[in-house]
Amino acid sequence: MSKDEGITVKKNDDFSEWYSQICSKIELADLRYNVKGFVVYRYWSVKSMKKMYVLFEEALERKGHKPYIFPSLIPESNFKMEASHVEGFTPEVFWVTEHGAGEKFEEKLALRPTSETAMYQMYSLWIRSYNDLPFKAYQSCQVWRYEGKATRPFFRGREFYWIEAHDVFSSLKEAEAQVKDDMETTKEVMYEKFGIPFIFFERPQWDKFAGAINTYAADTMMPSGRVLQLPSTHLLGQNFSKPFNVQFKDKEGKMQYGYITCYGPAISRIYGAMIAIHGDDKGLILPFELAPIQVVIVPFMFADTKEKVLEKCNHIKKELHDFAVEIDINENYSPGYKFHDYEMKGVPIRIEVGPKDLEKKQFNVFRRDLNKKEAVKEEDLIREIKKIISEFTNNLKKKADDFFKSTISEAKDKEELKRELDKGKLVKCNFCSNEMKGVKCAETVEKDLQGNVRGIRHDKVEKPNGNCIICNGKAEAVVYIAKSY
Repeated sequence: MSKDEGITVKKNDDFSEWYSQICSKIELADLRYNVKGFVVYRYWSVKSMKKMYVLFEEALERKGHKPYIFPSLIPESNFKMEASHVEGFTPEVFWVTEHGAGEKFEEKLALRPTSETAMYQMYSLWIRSYNDLPFKAYQSCQVWRYEGKATRPFFRGREFYWIEAHDVFSSLKEAEAQVKDDMETTKEVMYEKFGIPFIFFERPQWDKFAGAINTYAADTMMPSGRVLQLPSTHLLGQNFSKPFNVQFKDKEGKMQYGYITCYGPAISRIYGAMIAIHGDDKGLILPFELAPIQVVIVPFMFADTKEKVLEKCNHIKKELHDFAVEIDINENYSPGYKFHDYEMKGVPIRIEVGPKDLEKKQFNVFRRDLNKKEAVKEEDLIREIKKIISEFTNNLKKKADDFFKSTISEAKDKEELKRELDKGKLVKCNFCSNEMKGVKCAETVEKDLQGNVRGIRHDKVEKPNGNCIICNGKAEAVVYIAKSY
């Protein structure tokens, strides 16, 4: 790759083309797989996504969840046991109907779009007593949904990669506490580690997960001016425990139905949000902990000094043994080419080592968070690198916070709402209701303004003062509206 083969558009000028070039030129994803809507994810993105999985899994296990693996195929009879669930998901299901030389199965099998109907059948066999509760399990897996809208790598596809946690409790109060803990897990991992800001909204009743009492979802804003849903957590109550017979014997010896919650961080979608939020006109900027290569050492190699230069490079690498450090000894490319390539790939720190640096006992250090290069004395090098590491992701978070805050606005009437939506804003406004009686106004928002009601904030109470921005009736809720993917 030469320099003119880098990212050729500015992110703020044409986000869609910028994002497409990021995915193709950095070899994050390849769309050329010959099944429509299915994408091949490549080395550079997969290395980061594997690290993302680990961070979420560690958080879940620290909070009492145990890992499981459930089958990908779900019998149609399981799938139909919860009426609103089957109604909500049937249009998206891939069905497996035959095997071998065209021989039909006795019953259609769903390629899982989500795992409630697979997991709760087994929960009914495992849970017997209050001593078995709480029961907290998760699996890291793929799910398949026939997505009718245009697909885009990481954001939207027909196969995506996620973690789903499904928990059973003896009381509604405990289940509600788990929903709050799921939100805290999202903050601990997705914000603190990945640097992605968000707001958790209680979804409107017409837009909740099929079969849930309530759905709470983390929304963030993309540079395109569209909102992207990230992890969601659902209070299912007893809506699934009754049809699947998930019961336990309480302390008085009576049989009770459990209260269930589920939580789903979609790793592939979060990765897409991360590259979109942190990336710049050069390419990727990755949080330090998630970068496939965290520190790259680029030697300037000449025949008479090569041995000494490489000796120093290896010494530096040894001093940074706790991190993912690579020495680029490929002599087919110039240092300038390598600088450009590593900056485009989002490698957080680059150390340049040449014969003149050895003489001066100082090295040029480039940091991708600030796009800044400075000379550092040899005696201070390791200390300076560790200082940069401690600052790196926090700098990304601050920049992302500033961007996210700039996307939030407010509207008093329908015309102002339209203007703000067209500017790519997440718009706060009075609304008739977050309950089902608000659905007609929500349909007007979608039809006339191409917007989507995201719901009411969960992190604070906002009381309406005035009339609904659409129907002009008395407002009962303060909602946020945005255009979405």
